[in-house]
Amino acid sequence: MKKTIVFAAVIFGFYITAFCQSITTANVFFAGMSEQYGALSDYTANLTVSTGSGSKVQTMEATVYFKRPNRLRIDFTKPNEQVILFTGDTLTIYVPSYRMVLNQTIEKDSSAGTANLATPQGLSLLKRSYTIAYETGAAPQPLEEGSSEQVVVLALNRRSASETFRNIRLLVSPETKLIRRIEAWPISGSKITFDFSYYRLNTGIPDSRFLYDIPPNADMMNNFLFEE
Repeated sequence: MKKTIVFAAVIFGFYITAFCQSITTANVFFAGMSEQYGALSDYTANLTVSTGSGSKVQTMEATVYFKRPNRLRIDFTKPNEQVILFTGDTLTIYVPSYRMVLNQTIEKDSSAGTANLATPQGLSLLKRSYTIAYETGAAPQPLEEGSSEQVVVLALNRRSASETFRNIRLLVSPETKLIRRIEAWPISGSKITFDFSYYRLNTGIPDSRFLYDIPPNADMMNNFLFEE
């Protein structure tokens, strides 16, 4: 009888060990995401940014262009002609409603240079600044109620009170390891949602895509992040 119990306990122990080893931890899954983005030479994706809820929701629509190592351009169609451009050392934002160009010089390794979380630099910043865990588990779940699209959901919580966002949800495709949606809760204001869709990978985006001709008659403000 005792031998049977010991044998059963050993078998159960091996089973539990094998089961635990088969589970991908949230940090391991996140590391796989980082490797996927780090291996890309470039990507293009559609982006929708939403704030508010219900009848008060406001949306922006754009196309995102990323090229290794850290060049990023976001061309908006809503609001039309708005542009965000990051070249590695300079952040440029054109706000058409004010005909204003905002330029900011970015110091090397500054977190202010990370204009988009869906980049290798953005993911590295998240790893340093937030704890990472599965929201409910490693199993994929619907993107939203009634959706057939499956995603893995990661819950990120800030490590210090200095971070811009208190909490972040990353909804990631389990097949491609690419971010499908980001939901972020800022210290003040309502939730901001970034929806990425229709990724085009490694298409050979030319360097000229990251050149920007300032619109004529636009006013310019330099180093706006430090203006009082």
